[in-house]
Amino acid sequence: MSEKHELRKQVLSRRDALGAAQRALLSEKITARVLALSSYRSARCVMAYMSIGSEFETASFVSDLRGQRKTLVLPRARRGSQVLELYAVRDLERDLTMGVWGIREPRPDMCRTVPLERIDFVLVPGVAFTARCERLGYGGGFYDQLISGFSRRPSLAAAAFGLQIVPELPVSPTDQCVDLVITEDATYSLES
Repeated sequence: MSEKHELRKQVLSRRDALGAAQRALLSEKITARVLALSSYRSARCVMAYMSIGSEFETASFVSDLRGQRKTLVLPRARRGSQVLELYAVRDLERDLTMGVWGIREPRPDMCRTVPLERIDFVLVPGVAFTARCERLGYGGGFYDQLISGFSRRPSLAAAAFGLQIVPELPVSPTDQCVDLVITEDATYSLES
């Protein structure tokens, strides 16, 4: 079993052990910290994701950005590739459908595509992170591919529970860092 696979398994097990009430409380604390970021406040076009399982709950974050009249961009995984197609979503009930891995995704027939250059801020999912803003995703390479495709890099922030911060990650040349990792108690920056 690869080192990355084993680490994913360990961190996901810890994350899955969080009770629903604790996860909701920690998610609200993290959301408040993300919403306070100047890079988020100044962003007009924000890419997020619809959380599943024991992930940081994105519902409050998505609700805030829609209330701020920011453009909400959500990804849709293109089957058989490492490509995320990006769509502007206006109505979470009407515009989304159940997609790959049980993740709610935009319906291409209801949403318009958004070019990478329009995005100002990205909320990036992940399994584990370091204080140096290194990221371990779920293993598909979708976000590494996406991040490497930006000609003008937007602010990249990951919202994670403190238990997802690890001392070290096995990194490969294609792995992409984020600019910030925000937990319930700390903000880690690539700059520091």
